Amino acid sequence: MNWILGFVAIVLLVVGLVGQAFEMRKIRLTTYKDEGLGSANIFMNKKNLKWYAILGIGIVLWYISERM
Repeated sequence: MNWILGFVAIVLLVVGLVGQAFEMRKIRLTTYKDEGLGSANIFMNKKNLKWYAILGIGIVLWYISERM
């Protein structure tokens, strides 16, 4: 296992998950002012795409580091 790639992958996964959580909270608060739960379509918001990309890169790097 390549430890450097594995560490970078874990960092990207953590940053992606935490960043997406804060982004979704921000989207929910701007869209639904009445403290409602919102809809399931919040995952398809275009602001989440950068976090999905970071998560995807982290998963790919993790897979590569496991195979080396």
